[in-house]
Amino acid sequence: MYLCRERNILCTEKFEHTHLPLKFRVNGFIILCVMINEILKIENLVVANSSSSLILKGVNLSVKRGEIHAILGSNGTGKTTLGYTIIGSPRYRVIKGRILFRGEDITRLSITERARLGITMAFQHPADFEGIKVRDYLKISKKYSRDNLSPETALKMVGLNPDIFLNRTLDSSLSGGERKRIELAAVFLMRPEIAILDEPDSGIDLMSISDIANVVRTLNKMGTTIILITHREELALMADRASHLCGGIILRSGPAREIVDVYLKNCKTCDHVNQPEVNHAGV
Repeated sequence: MYLCRERNILCTEKFEHTHLPLKFRVNGFIILCVMINEILKIENLVVANSSSSLILKGVNLSVKRGEIHAILGSNGTGKTTLGYTIIGSPRYRVIKGRILFRGEDITRLSITERARLGITMAFQHPADFEGIKVRDYLKISKKYSRDNLSPETALKMVGLNPDIFLNRTLDSSLSGGERKRIELAAVFLMRPEIAILDEPDSGIDLMSISDIANVVRTLNKMGTTIILITHREELALMADRASHLCGGIILRSGPAREIVDVYLKNCKTCDHVNQPEVNHAGV
């Protein structure tokens, strides 16, 4: 079987699938193709940090193409580590397991190779790049762009006036919300296959959370699969599906409302973080 990157189709022969139906005739043979609904699959992933401490302890996760998938959990449960591992950060080491992207094993690919495939991450604490103009920062992201979106358009899409912000400097004069929006504008420019958004609401006021949610929905409508890392039920509820992470494992995956309810009932005021009670988790 072969994987067609353009249309995410498994087939018995290698073809360019651009204008072909799922069932077609080639040299007198009927070829049947099956659409792959799963864009990312993680199998029994065990990950250690630079101190050799195990952070992820057998994560299994399935993310469907085109969905918003929330990773919900308390602080310190391994959510950010999972994001870094998916993008291939060298600060974490995969001990066991596999990461499959569009059916292909990418576990040993570098962070640069994965970025070229269309996997990126907006960090919980965007880097300052002290002294760099916003214009130059966005040009870095533009290098990985898959379309002709301009920095000006990207800023408008996240609610920032390019006439004001393109020439601003990335420094402490920017508010947390402005910095977060600029980071999201950079993601827009890349138009990735998968965007991992790590606590996109951190450091901003409640009024801005609604704006950030609208930006996330817009990016998703443009064709990007979203992995939304959060500990806030308000953001998790905007997802199509969610997974509950605690103690370095996925306790449960399902509809966002269902997972949020379990989280609120058992974890919101939890006094034993990373020591999940399986029966309470509902698994």
